[in-house]
Amino acid sequence: MSPHTTSSPQLLDVSSPDRTHWLEIPARRSSVRIARRSLGARLSAWSLPGELCADAVLLVSELATNAVRHTFSARILCGIGMVTDGLLRLEVHDHDHTGRGLPRCEPGPDDEGGRGLLLVEELADTWGVDRSRLTGGNAVWANLKA
Repeated sequence: MSPHTTSSPQLLDVSSPDRTHWLEIPARRSSVRIARRSLGARLSAWSLPGELCADAVLLVSELATNAVRHTFSARILCGIGMVTDGLLRLEVHDHDHTGRGLPRCEPGPDDEGGRGLLLVEELADTWGVDRSRLTGGNAVWANLKA
């Protein structure tokens, strides 16, 4: 499994602040629920289709969970933005300065976890990992067509 790459703009390049939403949360498992609620409420306020909102919330949840579980970050930054009328971008930034990238995981049939990036790969139109301009760690992003 490898990230799909694209030359799409970063969330910070979205010209209208009312089309972006950022949330900084402590890197704890309980914080992922807060991210889901906050970002889900913003997506609903943007009157996006229900299936798109559900997929976006699931992807942010998976990316935030990975940041919490697999990095030594004290805080993570979650963002969503309507890059264009037809493209929603999700980003999760951590403070992992090791440069080791995303952990490889081959879950067995009885494993309860380890499928987050498989979900990202299946649901996202494109996704990838860059160095974060905001935290210096990883910026894992996914794009969904509206």
